[in-house]
Amino acid sequence: MDLVSLLLELKPLMEDPEAHFHRITELLERHQGLAEYEVARFYVSRHWNEAISKRLGNVDPRERLHAVRLIPMLFPRVTAAGQLRRRVKDADGRVASAARAAVKKLGLADVSPPDSRLESPRYPSPQALGGWNPTGWNFGLSPALSAARVKRKPADTPVLPELRNREDVARLVGVEPSQLDALMRPGSGPGSGYVEFEAPKRSGGVRRICAPRAKLKAAQRALLEGLLARLPTHEAVHGFVSGRSTVTNAQAHVGSTVVVRVDVEDFFPSVHYRRVKGLFASYGYTEEVSSTLAGLTTWRPRLPDGTVAWPGVLPQGAPTSPAIANLVCRRMDARLQALAKKVGARYTRYADDLSFSFAKPPERLGRFLWWVNAILQQEGFAENGAKRRVMRRGGRQRVTGLTVNQQVSIPREERRRFKAILANCRKHGVETQARGRADFPAWLEGYAAYVRMVHPELGERWQREVKELLGK
Repeated sequence: MDLVSLLLELKPLMEDPEAHFHRITELLERHQGLAEYEVARFYVSRHWNEAISKRLGNVDPRERLHAVRLIPMLFPRVTAAGQLRRRVKDADGRVASAARAAVKKLGLADVSPPDSRLESPRYPSPQALGGWNPTGWNFGLSPALSAARVKRKPADTPVLPELRNREDVARLVGVEPSQLDALMRPGSGPGSGYVEFEAPKRSGGVRRICAPRAKLKAAQRALLEGLLARLPTHEAVHGFVSGRSTVTNAQAHVGSTVVVRVDVEDFFPSVHYRRVKGLFASYGYTEEVSSTLAGLTTWRPRLPDGTVAWPGVLPQGAPTSPAIANLVCRRMDARLQALAKKVGARYTRYADDLSFSFAKPPERLGRFLWWVNAILQQEGFAENGAKRRVMRRGGRQRVTGLTVNQQVSIPREERRRFKAILANCRKHGVETQARGRADFPAWLEGYAAYVRMVHPELGERWQREVKELLGK
């Protein structure tokens, strides 16, 4: 088949590239030897960036593997580098290996912070270990280099419960040892420990929630209170930490000339079973105990064909997930705080929301953000570029939903909106203002309590008003 025939066959298929994904890739793979192959690749890649990105984020590792193998064939080196750097640390070993093979095949020279555990190479090259090259993306992957760290407890480790085997873990979480395997069953169907449902996002769309059933939830809460709550988090973390909140997170950034907000993509799913197991091992627990604890706190989805995706990941909805994610991120938080300090900025994190603020206008903001992005990648996370915000003093600066231009406050239009809702409730009745909210009275009480946390006097007044409206 010549180029013209190939393009004629591709044209109708590209009208719906998602439906014809496998046929298109088959045609491209078969005709890579064409002298004009670059023309066909350019024709397909213009329409296929979104399709590949969607597959790279698929829960099925087979889809991610297929997409990674196609990247060198479909995209120019710059675009390919952007796609591959997220997958060199994929939870599935086959996908990660394929991504590293694709990086080597393309000879990518995209720079990244070097792996600091290795000496700088004498002769720099794209594949020289330890240099400013894509091998730095592999930071933290080599067990040989990190074994000493795993065996050594962190210096600030508090007194933890003594767990020698599965029986001790079962006793800690309040179940019989024979019940542990049932709690760790994959999927979300009958007999598994989880149930899946969708919850609306504030920004639009839906979020997939995987919540533990009653028995597993009770076990996870016992683990949270008996073990995880005793482990110290980094000082820059304000989400899901006792005594800290969105208000304390925002206070650090009041009165800044520039505030930068960075969002981490797929925060909980990026923390997989092996990372959780390594976390518990770093605190001195044995292989058996670390495996059991990781199994109780991660979830393995069951795919439509019955295949179980492995390794498991932190489920969004489990009480243990936020605490584990905060602990896994301690090194990342330390590196980002050190980076911020070096350029005269402040750093805080609330779950997947990273905030940086500058007292003076930064001279090289682009370079600073490159470092932030690179550190995230080295630590096994990825930035959601579409949600990055750079907010200057002349406009509104918001951190975790609160304005921080002069003081921490709820945006004026949100306060006015709630005030109008209360007025309409008095005039027309509480039920008329629900507008699709499942438990409107609870929402009223919750929002008034939230206002009190930020604006104590106003919130206290609104709480009294809500009580009167609900007849309490």
